[in-house]
Amino acid sequence: MDFEFSKHAEEQILLRDIKQNDVLSTINNPDQIVKDENEDIRVYQSLINENSQIFLLRVFVNIYKSPKLIITVYKTTKISKYYEN
Repeated sequence: MDFEFSKHAEEQILLRDIKQNDVLSTINNPDQIVKDENEDIRVYQSLINENSQIFLLRVFVNIYKSPKLIITVYKTTKISKYYEN
């Protein structure tokens, strides 16, 4: 699947010290894909382990752009807030 990183997403990856391999793994093989409030956006999510701590990596993608546009990326420990069972 083809994806393109927005400038904002690239900045957030650097600012938040997120591994680009984790982002690519999440968009190519997500644990979940959930709808955002905006119908054009899907949130690709995966649980990642960093230094023995579990995070939820959330990658926001505009699915109607060609190639699909990665808008922003962040990781959180608030897994139960965002991860759908």
